[in-house]
Amino acid sequence: MEKVKKALSELKNKGSFSLTIITGNSSVLQKRIFDEILQDSPFTYYIPSWNLGQIIVEYMKL
Repeated sequence: MEKVKKALSELKNKGSFSLTIITGNSSVLQKRIFDEILQDSPFTYYIPSWNLGQIIVEYMKL
């Protein structure tokens, strides 16, 4: 979890980005990432229907 937090923070400081987080089919890991990192954050995110084992996180700096 710390590695994901660090990567998102570093990328946010550089500007807009799109990042794919590979979770495999672990719904537990996906839930932890949503609950602990993505919820109430400035990032937009989704799980694509063509690959349920990843989360795509995007940030647009205005």
